[in-house]
Amino acid sequence: MDCQLHLAQLEPTLGNLDANLAMHVEAAERAAAEGADLLLFSELSLTGYFLKDQTPEVALKRGEGPLARIAELSKDVSIAAGFVERAADGQLYNAYGFWEDGELVGLHRKVHLVTYGMFEEHRDMGAGCEFATIESKHGRFAVLTCEDAWHMQGPMLAFHAGVDALLVPSASPARGVQANAGGLGSVQSWERLLSTWALLTQTWVCHINRVGFEDGIGFGGGTRVIDPFGESAAVLEGLDAGTLSARVDSAALDRARVALPLRRDDRAWILARELAQRAEAGGWEGRAE
Repeated sequence: MDCQLHLAQLEPTLGNLDANLAMHVEAAERAAAEGADLLLFSELSLTGYFLKDQTPEVALKRGEGPLARIAELSKDVSIAAGFVERAADGQLYNAYGFWEDGELVGLHRKVHLVTYGMFEEHRDMGAGCEFATIESKHGRFAVLTCEDAWHMQGPMLAFHAGVDALLVPSASPARGVQANAGGLGSVQSWERLLSTWALLTQTWVCHINRVGFEDGIGFGGGTRVIDPFGESAAVLEGLDAGTLSARVDSAALDRARVALPLRRDDRAWILARELAQRAEAGGWEGRAE
């Protein structure tokens, strides 16, 4: 993997597919002109986040309307972007698509929908049920959409799949101004979390957040790329829209994995055995979707 990235930290307009698509087109054309290999957008970048009753109105079937335009743009630069998917059975999902050479080559449906605090995603969308890898000409990727990154299953499965990078699109609100340390507490929490996952999974981590306001709630930005040693390689500071450019490569992956052979020494079969035993005994606190 040797990939030049553009991470687009945008300010989508809530529910306005046309305006948001125009921003995607502009970013894609600029990325292609500047020699980027892969352009990454945030969670629900084509629709905005706090959709509520607008959710069914902006939902798209695969290949429909704006998604067809994204596919066309991906002939010049690979693109990953967020939208509301209307599945064949009519179910709606918080989806993140990956387009390459004019085709949709991967799609992640957000698994861990947020239902606490100001969030009520379960009201309007269904939860995904898998963490699949995306096989791209630029590398092997796994997607963790926002809340997915705060649970261990996704990063663990990506670790065992040997992915090159975790793509973490989010629509994370700005919270907790840190008067002494400076900056937003929410941005600092994301940095700590994702640096931990980068270090433990020995992958690049690409976090793409958004900015702007919806229903009086501001989004915190903090878009960044973290290397396989857990160090920030590139950061987009501030609360303005912008584009972060960064290069990710296999050399850093090799150095991290030789220095600390976590995959070689992992004992995943112990976890698999214990989980199977608990499932057989009916000892789950949750349930399968």
